Amino acid sequence: MKNKDLEYFKKHLTERLETLLAEASGTVSGMTDEKPSFPDPTDRAALESDRNFTLRIRDRERKLIAKIRQALERIDNGTYGICETCGGEITLKRLKARPVTAQCIECKTEEEARENALGV
Repeated sequence: MKNKDLEYFKKHLTERLETLLAEASGTVSGMTDEKPSFPDPTDRAALESDRNFTLRIRDRERKLIAKIRQALERIDNGTYGICETCGGEITLKRLKARPVTAQCIECKTEEEARENALGV
């Protein structure tokens, strides 16, 4: 992979990581603020539902943060863009669509087919 491509992905992944960490920090501080008092149980239920939804999103983002960190490590150690399964090159088109990927499209497709066959 060309150095300019690696620089592009490193910059993109670093910016995304910083954004996710800032959002996570905002969520934590927003949920630890003083709890509002609701005389109407429906309002309280709506607030709790919104909080649960936000927490589910943040949990997915937590997993993405881990994948971004792993991708940045692969950039640093020179293995970014190389499929962890077959050792082949991951196309730029795939990396642009999913910068955190560690597998080429063929290996990922085969893995998903095996998982579906097992009912995972």
